[in-house]
Amino acid sequence: MNTKGAITTIRAGLVFLVLAQGGAGVLQLFGPRTFYDDFPLPSSPWVSLLPPYNEHLMRDVGALTLALVLVLTAAAIWPERRLVQVALAANLMFTVPHFVFHATHVDHYPTGSAIGLIVTLGLAVLLPAALLAPTRRLPRAALDKGDS
Repeated sequence: MNTKGAITTIRAGLVFLVLAQGGAGVLQLFGPRTFYDDFPLPSSPWVSLLPPYNEHLMRDVGALTLALVLVLTAAAIWPERRLVQVALAANLMFTVPHFVFHATHVDHYPTGSAIGLIVTLGLAVLLPAALLAPTRRLPRAALDKGDS
């Protein structure tokens, strides 16, 4: 993969992470009860299966998620090697323990929800991990002469 292809792939992956995590973060921060009761679907909620509800915790997690989304957004806009690597590493610092916790606490989930949860959270680890490989093709400084 050449540099331009690496940049396109990494940007696309970062934008996906921004949208997915940004959506969750906004709902956590501004609609914590809805996130708790109905995420990902009202007919198959995941979060409420781990009671009790705590509005403060939900809003804090939403704010922290949006802080991470800001770093991912900056990396998508200015895909300089170190910034992208730090953004992806920071993302993994969240997604790996999150995955491990849920993977070891699915006993009381319906089978379909447990599978959906593990697959979704597994992909949340695999995507940023996979995006780290092509970062070696990114420039150390500003990306394109036209990006500044």
